[in-house]
Amino acid sequence: MQVQDPRKALVLFSGGQDSTACLAWALARYAQVETLGFDYGQRHRIELDCRPRVLDALRQAFPHWAGRLGPDHLLDLALLGQISDTALTSERAIEMAQNGLPNTFVPGRNLLFLNFAATLAYRRGASVLVGGMCETDYSGYPDCRDNTLKALQVALSLGLDQPMVIETPLMWLDKAQTWALTDALGGQALNDLIVEQTHTCYLGERGQRHRWGYGCGHCPSCELRRRGHDAWLAGQARLPGPPDDAATGQP
Repeated sequence: MQVQDPRKALVLFSGGQDSTACLAWALARYAQVETLGFDYGQRHRIELDCRPRVLDALRQAFPHWAGRLGPDHLLDLALLGQISDTALTSERAIEMAQNGLPNTFVPGRNLLFLNFAATLAYRRGASVLVGGMCETDYSGYPDCRDNTLKALQVALSLGLDQPMVIETPLMWLDKAQTWALTDALGGQALNDLIVEQTHTCYLGERGQRHRWGYGCGHCPSCELRRRGHDAWLAGQARLPGPPDDAATGQP
């Protein structure tokens, strides 16, 4: 399979469905790909245990990608958890806050993630950051919005004095289309891997296996993943072309 882009990419990889989809997307495009995860005291930190299993499964199931999949990195951002008071960093019910955002919003999380990722990418010789941020997600997190990431891309490129591109392949996709994307990238083998190995549940529950994967089945993340999987199986998902102004591209 011919690689389309000679650059090195660094994928923000949590071990969840979206970041695994982004990793597959990057492996299908870039000559070299490395991965980066963050331990920030997340309530669902079982995702950190899933990360190496997903990476090993990808290497075994897709040997044509294995040669391009380089080192994995894990950064300790415990300070973020210490200054956060959210349903993702403490034992509390998940609900909507007065500002209209769910209390799973960790302020500044993706801004910090991408700043640290750019610092690592600079040292590792990577010029592309790939993240699973998505405006169509139920949450409406402001640090997942396209305009936020375009502005951050400009700031990072200026601050590092070299191009640093932020790619968000899921930005305009709903969850059903995310399943369709991974089906297009790796077929049933990739979607089976996502079902069995990835973790998305906010409560960190992996005791019950559903047809869409493991999770409590009730938190917003599980509901979103279930509905998307059902819609994809029903043949309701189609992959759109990106809007003219959606691609971040070169800064």
